[in-house]
Amino acid sequence: MQEVFIQDQTFDKNDLWTKGEYENCIFNHCNLTETDLSAFKFIDCTFNMCNFSLAKLHKTTFQNVKFVDCKMLGIRFDTCNELGLSFSFENCLLNHSSFYKMKIKKTTFKNSQLQEVDFAEADLTNSLFDNCDLIRATFDHSILEKVDFRTSYNYSIDPTTTRIKKAKFSIAGISGLLDQYDIDIEK
Repeated sequence: MQEVFIQDQTFDKNDLWTKGEYENCIFNHCNLTETDLSAFKFIDCTFNMCNFSLAKLHKTTFQNVKFVDCKMLGIRFDTCNELGLSFSFENCLLNHSSFYKMKIKKTTFKNSQLQEVDFAEADLTNSLFDNCDLIRATFDHSILEKVDFRTSYNYSIDPTTTRIKKAKFSIAGISGLLDQYDIDIEK
């Protein structure tokens, strides 16, 4: 089956999609739950209010892609094509998703729920977590150098197993760096 190239189009709701490369496209209110998007290519695209929950992203390309107000539960981003990978998330639900071992430097997560997300061994250098809920998110052996966590909350990061040089934290969130010591911190 021949792949298509689609550019500068807007897709609303459940328009029929064909496997291929989508450049500078906008997707609104699309329900992609459990959809197989393997080997699709999205370049300079924006997804607004879409549901990607449990979608398959094996070798999917995301280059300069914005996800806004999207539901993305249980997504295996760690199976995406790593070449040129770059995306941002705003007002998204990413609970139970995986970024395991990914190199996603300078990624922005804004006003998003990242509960029980796997960031183990990921390189998030220079990323931003702005007002994100990171309860039970895993940062085991991750690179968090120069990452900004100042407005995020509920994270637990072990500085003995994770690189956090020049990362930014608020005073209120500093307890998330001491969880492994099982100590009580009073406000």
